Amino acid sequence: MDAFILQILNGLDKGSAYALIALGLTLIFGTLGVVNFAHGALFMIGAFCAVSVQKLLSLSYIVIDETQKDFLGNPLKVEVPYVEGIFGKALGTSIIDWAVPLAILVTIPVMVLIGFVMERGLIKHFYKRPHADQILVTFGLAIVLQEIIKANFGANPIQTPPPDAMMGVLNVGAAVGLDLPYPIWRITYFLFSLIIICGVFAFLQFTTFGMVVRAGMADRETVQMLGINIDRRFTIMFGVAAAVAGLAGVMYGPINPPNYHMGMDFLVLSFVVVVVGGMGSLPGAVLAGFLLGILESFASTTWATTTLPGINQVIIYLVAIVVLLLRPRGLMGRKGVMEE
Repeated sequence: MDAFILQILNGLDKGSAYALIALGLTLIFGTLGVVNFAHGALFMIGAFCAVSVQKLLSLSYIVIDETQKDFLGNPLKVEVPYVEGIFGKALGTSIIDWAVPLAILVTIPVMVLIGFVMERGLIKHFYKRPHADQILVTFGLAIVLQEIIKANFGANPIQTPPPDAMMGVLNVGAAVGLDLPYPIWRITYFLFSLIIICGVFAFLQFTTFGMVVRAGMADRETVQMLGINIDRRFTIMFGVAAAVAGLAGVMYGPINPPNYHMGMDFLVLSFVVVVVGGMGSLPGAVLAGFLLGILESFASTTWATTTLPGINQVIIYLVAIVVLLLRPRGLMGRKGVMEE
């Protein structure tokens, strides 16, 4: 039972990333009708926002420390981070320690701006073009962004550790008498993803802006005839989708050290998640993300890989084939989406 529950937790952890990326993909497709193959690159950029904030907070200057001596008795030169010099050692050290969560404050405006630039500068010119053209141009953009990250940060993964207070494990089964130690940061990531997902759904469901966006997704022409600038609202939703992907990347860094190809690694799987959930269905994308994450977790167990070698690499695609054979529109797909 302990091992079973741990595999479910592992699946929810991986599924959280799938669900967040798939949610952003579906937002863009549902509002703009664009198949955005650059969305994985936005996930990667978010992770490197955390790397950048961590490096920025770690910038230091040299001071002479009279209290420390070398073997000749000379005072030592020591590096002092600027944040410690400005805020004091205790607070400065704490700020550096919490660099990844603090990166959220930087990532949101950065990703919204990148989303606006992408949509206004490139994507808007492909609204009326075939989906194949959209895939080609956004895939090319993803490669360009990937190479820019590689040129500036190198090809090797960069460690972005979580705060010291979240580096341990928590026995999540103690309340029911089970021994289920699980990394605190992975639990944090899952809860964070739930907050983001619920926030997006609440925004679309309970705000006037969100109601107009949902109406525009259902019948764009009618909304425009009412004198509402639906294009501007869809552009804002592109920025929101970019921010969701970026936030997913920021918080995923301590789980899997950021590297320049992490966006591509998640992109293909996330598109499978979107198709399984149903093109244009936000609840379907989230549901499929968590379900496929759990299936992948169980397929990665020693028993599964010994019985069926390589099953952990193909399980998601096998499930996608079965689902699409039984339900061609996906689990919660809407009629008429990509069926013309």
